Amino acid sequence: MMNRAVQVQMRLTLWLLPWAAAAGVMGVGGVQEGAAGGGGDTISHSLTVVQRLEALLLQGNGSDVSLRVETPSADEVKVIQAHSLVLSLQSPTFEEMLLGRNGSLLVLKESADCAAVFDKFIRYLYCGDISLRLDQATPLHKLATKYQVMGLQQGITQYMTQNLARDSPSGHVAGWYDYALQAGDVTLQESCLRYMAWNLSALLQSGEWVSISSQLLMTLLQRSDLILQSEMELFAALETWILQNGPDGLTAENALRAVRYAMMPPRELFRLQTQSPVLARYQESVRDLLYMSYQFHSASPLHMAKFFDVNCSLFMPRNYLSPSWGSSWIISTPTRDDRSTSFQTQLGPSGHDSGKRVTWNALFSPRWLPLSMRPLYTETGAMQPTRVDGGRPRIIITPATSSADFAGVNFQKTVLVMAQQQGKLVVKHVYNFHQSTEENGDFLAQADLYRRTSDYLIDGSLFLHIVVKPLYQTLITTKN
Repeated sequence: MMNRAVQVQMRLTLWLLPWAAAAGVMGVGGVQEGAAGGGGDTISHSLTVVQRLEALLLQGNGSDVSLRVETPSADEVKVIQAHSLVLSLQSPTFEEMLLGRNGSLLVLKESADCAAVFDKFIRYLYCGDISLRLDQATPLHKLATKYQVMGLQQGITQYMTQNLARDSPSGHVAGWYDYALQAGDVTLQESCLRYMAWNLSALLQSGEWVSISSQLLMTLLQRSDLILQSEMELFAALETWILQNGPDGLTAENALRAVRYAMMPPRELFRLQTQSPVLARYQESVRDLLYMSYQFHSASPLHMAKFFDVNCSLFMPRNYLSPSWGSSWIISTPTRDDRSTSFQTQLGPSGHDSGKRVTWNALFSPRWLPLSMRPLYTETGAMQPTRVDGGRPRIIITPATSSADFAGVNFQKTVLVMAQQQGKLVVKHVYNFHQSTEENGDFLAQADLYRRTSDYLIDGSLFLHIVVKPLYQTLITTKN
């Protein structure tokens, strides 16, 4: 006994034969020769069939069902003449609805945004392709989900993921995230959240920032992988959000307590306490955090640990782009040979260490040796690179000299790999390690740097930004 799919396909083929013959498919199209010894040739007129299907939809010829699309307020009604065979073939939801219908009329209740693009959705069922704008992605995704058109649903998810960086009048990434959260689309949800976290400065400066939900706000504030200029930039944006949205007291207090005040120098903390209207209103709710931050900056971190438990996110740096925390690095023709650079960062986020500087040597090699065969160093700390053919790209970052000041401090390195998307410079990947990207395992594994059109290259160059995050090991316990 034939299964449903085979039965429906046979019915559709027989149903299309008259129109295919009218289009002259026996004399139009191409012939593809079969492989040697592989059987007969193939005659393909699939494009003609699709064109006939589209004409069939537009003209309504042979229609056996009328789709009446109504909005909840019934102020907008669309009527589409369709064919139950096509609808049933493409959508299990339509198949079930059509089996239970009485008469040729099928009434569909859709939101206003879905009703506006319903014609596009139905056309996809007939033709298998669709054109859309950014503002149409969400309603089309809703329709694809509702009617179980999985190919379209996955295609729109991919479209949204690939267009996160595109400009739009009021922004769209935060709205897509909220929708993905509601729809349970984990892939889209994670893509949107990662894009916003890794390109937070752009979001903070956009018109979309003040309209993000409180749920998304807290999700972002609690992350340690946010990439932005400084914690002060984040506080300023949060203050704008609170003044614009007027949230309830608990929401405002929770958001303000997620700020890492210890990552701001004391002069900025003093300015906030005297000039910030939001902090003046909610100062009591963050007084303990401000007090701990001042103590953190005034005392030795090792000394402070004897009296206070500061094992919390307040003392963990995020990925700050300011010069105190790292350096950008543009590597032209990255497959040519090894490159090196040097830069300085402050020893630690505490005011006690902010005046101390650490000089770092960074070496990039397009064909780096495995971890067990790393190069030796000279007395001055200069690296002696050793390369092998077939090796993979690697970066190794080491201090130029050792120092007793490093005791109790663990340095996490983060390499941000930039890319150009929709004309914007965005963060494409983030790699975390302690000494070398060999520890990461997949550094630039998919980059294909030998191909000048690689998504990881901008005009043939590799755009990187190195961030050094000092963590006081005696204070901070990394959670697995």
